[in-house]
Amino acid sequence: MASIELKNFEASKKMKGLMGQYFTELMGPEAKEKKIAWCTSVGPAELLRALGFEVYFPENHGAMLGATRMATDLIPLANARGFSPDICSYLTSDIGSYLKGESPFNKMGLSGPPKADVLVFNTNQCRDVKDWFQFYARQWDVPCIGLHTPRSIGDVDENIVKFVAKQIEELVEPLEKIGGNKLDMDKLKEVINLSRKCTQLWKAVLETAANSPSPITFFDETIQMGPAVVLRGRQDAIDYYEILLAELKQRLADGVGAVEGENYRIYWEGMPIWGKLKNLALQFAELQTAVVASTYCNSWIFDTLDPDKPFEGMARAYSELYICRSDEPKEAYMERMIERYNIDGVLYHNAKTCPNNSNSRYDMPQRLNAKTDIPFVIIDGDLNDLRLYSEEQTRTNIEAFCEQLSQA
Repeated sequence: MASIELKNFEASKKMKGLMGQYFTELMGPEAKEKKIAWCTSVGPAELLRALGFEVYFPENHGAMLGATRMATDLIPLANARGFSPDICSYLTSDIGSYLKGESPFNKMGLSGPPKADVLVFNTNQCRDVKDWFQFYARQWDVPCIGLHTPRSIGDVDENIVKFVAKQIEELVEPLEKIGGNKLDMDKLKEVINLSRKCTQLWKAVLETAANSPSPITFFDETIQMGPAVVLRGRQDAIDYYEILLAELKQRLADGVGAVEGENYRIYWEGMPIWGKLKNLALQFAELQTAVVASTYCNSWIFDTLDPDKPFEGMARAYSELYICRSDEPKEAYMERMIERYNIDGVLYHNAKTCPNNSNSRYDMPQRLNAKTDIPFVIIDGDLNDLRLYSEEQTRTNIEAFCEQLSQA
């Protein structure tokens, strides 16, 4: 493994500066003059930005706690406070970070996550995000409001769109009072248009991996998705993805693959294992296997955002999210992805504390295998809690799976 080197992107230098600037806007000296809204990763960020809020996404902080491996020491503090070890380890990592007063932001010279003036959730992902936000609402005595999106959705029909759109509209009045600004519909349309452009570019970035060899892997994408998550609705996110996409197109023109000697192509289903991204990327590279697509990174593609119908477009985009769909559309989606990306095998990550985004528990891998004849492997782990992850077992399972692919 020592001889394997991962290929970096020149664009990443710009992204580091861009994300640093965003965090400084939220936590730097001038942040005290701004109204801060916390928002779940697929919450109504466009509405918040149009109303003049600075928007902070604690799930991004949760991922940072996992990637820096701080999470394992922080989670027990939240457990001792009364949060179960079985619930979302983003939640328990973040609350543990708050209780201990330690954060990856400290190493950037920043004090830590900003105090919210309002917390705005969307339950399209899970109930945990609401419970997470309500903890801080109680701590700081600030409002916690949000959307209750249906789950296990089959077709996203007009009734669902109207139901969610009405909830988004009903957020406007309380948010105007908290932020001190009236909603300007032209501003909202402008932000949604920027968000849609960002999502279109992010989709184009991900779709470069349909080529063989793929110029980018899932492990790269989990890092490169940062601006799509926290900066959608802003021009600087668009500017960044134009630069990254140009670099990827140059890799395609030059025949440069992210994995040297790519032989097999894997689909990653489920959450990343944040504290083991580099280890896993190196192992797959060693096995000449490229993890080229995932449901996770595609979660920030919102094709149906519509500046001309802002509330309905947001409602449809947030409700079409893979995580809140029933198994039938999930399987149909994965069948399309398997064909589009020429997938040889599917890896399902069964994340102990994230049942809502673990799809290996109710016979889906077996059903999809019967339909597509594509082999699969299930690995047990977690997004943040590395106590639930066996390095040796996972490594052995991946090696055996790739050996299986070589014999197919």
